[in-house]
Amino acid sequence: MKWLRSGLRRDICVVVAASEEPPTAQECKATLESQYGDRIDPSTFYGALGTLTDTGHLAETADGIHDRYELTEAGSRALRDHYDWVEESLD
Repeated sequence: MKWLRSGLRRDICVVVAASEEPPTAQECKATLESQYGDRIDPSTFYGALGTLTDTGHLAETADGIHDRYELTEAGSRALRDHYDWVEESLD
């Protein structure tokens, strides 16, 4: 769960989980910038994305010149655990 402490990392996982097709990094970034109403520094975004891939929360696959991202089982479990905690806390 430690790697989802960052709100940006959690939000990247949410975007990936909610996407009908595995999104590219740029699609994730654009979705979050639209949600936040603000620009995300590219080094911050790609650092968070790299951490999620390195820790096994996201799987990266090449699709032509773009990489696409999918939530792994570990990522899904961590995101679900966080969601459950938030839901319990707000009840």
